[in-house]
Amino acid sequence: MTALVKLQLCGVRKAFGKKKVLQGVDLVIPQGKSMVVIGGSGTGKSVMIKCVLGLIHPDEGSILVDGQETVGLDFRGRDRMMKKFGMLFQGAALFDSMKVWENVAFALVNGRGMDRKDAYGVAVEKLKAVGLEEAVAHLYPAELSGGMQKRVGLARAIATNPEIIFFDEPTTGLDPIMADVINDLIVASTKDLGATTLSITHDMASVRKIADYVAMIYEGRIIWTGAVDDLDHSGNPYVDQFIHGRAEGPISFGVSAA
Repeated sequence: MTALVKLQLCGVRKAFGKKKVLQGVDLVIPQGKSMVVIGGSGTGKSVMIKCVLGLIHPDEGSILVDGQETVGLDFRGRDRMMKKFGMLFQGAALFDSMKVWENVAFALVNGRGMDRKDAYGVAVEKLKAVGLEEAVAHLYPAELSGGMQKRVGLARAIATNPEIIFFDEPTTGLDPIMADVINDLIVASTKDLGATTLSITHDMASVRKIADYVAMIYEGRIIWTGAVDDLDHSGNPYVDQFIHGRAEGPISFGVSAA
């Protein structure tokens, strides 16, 4: 990784009572690259992202964005930092009471004070970038299929032309063909922006499609990081078990055959 570092986590720890979720996470994401973090449920992936976004305060460690420390930022500093970020939530997480274009333009209108007419134009542009016609802008989320909702969520994530985009399980609940469509749209839209991306997913097809680099988190630590092309010969038994979906291996799920 020789590019400039956009996002860096150093020794990030977070516990909830006696439950130690993050136990010293170290991760480096180069500018303009796509990092995908894999790992089983409960290994700390979502908590890690929430720490970066400031939704959860880490107990220890450093989180640098463009070399600037973000842990402990005041409200104004956090608000300024968050303008660099976009997010595609698991399940799209659209506002049911708002039309599609209002969902896409939400941060433009409410976060940046853009005129609604101008924001509508941006929303339509971003919807077209993810393969949706202008007519969709006037529908409500409930009138859309799951795949279309994901596209709208992606359009919202890129609406502000963010420098960093997070993708939380972007293909969950989609059939394999639609999942591949979403993966292609993620690659195309982020490359058009030149964005740095951090994704968490269980979907190995997504990993292979969208990642430049892959990291595996296990028991609250990053246990392997490498280029996506090195994934199949990582030399790490935990990675090997996970990517091939094997029940037997060093990762224990607390179940045994009858």
